[in-house]
Amino acid sequence: MNNSHLIKTEGLYKKYPMGPTTLVALDNVNLNFKKGEFAGLVGPSGSGKTTLLNILGSLDSPTEGSAEVLGEKVENLEHKEAAKLRNNHIGFIFQTFNLLPVYTVYENVEFPLLLQNISESERRLMVMDALEWVGLSDRADSRPTQLSGGQSQRVAIARAIVKKPALVLADEPTANLDAQNSHNIMETMVKLNKDLETTFIFATHDEKVMKYLRRKVYLDDGKIVKDEVIKHELSKE
Repeated sequence: MNNSHLIKTEGLYKKYPMGPTTLVALDNVNLNFKKGEFAGLVGPSGSGKTTLLNILGSLDSPTEGSAEVLGEKVENLEHKEAAKLRNNHIGFIFQTFNLLPVYTVYENVEFPLLLQNISESERRLMVMDALEWVGLSDRADSRPTQLSGGQSQRVAIARAIVKKPALVLADEPTANLDAQNSHNIMETMVKLNKDLETTFIFATHDEKVMKYLRRKVYLDDGKIVKDEVIKHELSKE
């Protein structure tokens, strides 16, 4: 793989049999992402953006073509190999937060680290660093039920970036948040992108997210219809 490319897809198709017909969710997608990008897969519901995000995250495999992510061809990975790629190098953020209600904020953020060979003292440093990045170090002992929607999503971000992954995939991360919380969440992710050089790829049709993106890849009916780089100041600091 070209070292400048974190992700490269070639002739990517995803097809689902639907009775006598076939639904083509992704249609000949050719796409590259470089390290440090802050990009979005943009399009209406059903355009294929979540399907593509799931393949890039090795949660799904293409029907045809190739998706190379961090030097690994997703279509060739066994289940355990795909899980290892996700556990070590990819963070996920979803619109529903997916926090475990019986665990504290600290334990929710620590959870991905339990799958790795990391000492308890090192885990503690990593968790508290992640909570500090999202401004929630004072809520480490709280339960998810004691948090607002915005705070819950910030915990989800901390969990996604605690292992300092090369890639974070975010599926409609602000869909359940109001404008102010969405702004705060996006500012947090812009800062993490800058400070950690983590690559962020969003699947979204939310204008609150799109105005922060530095690149927009537009999908419609599973095809890329436009790919534009945006030049503007992202954060007022």
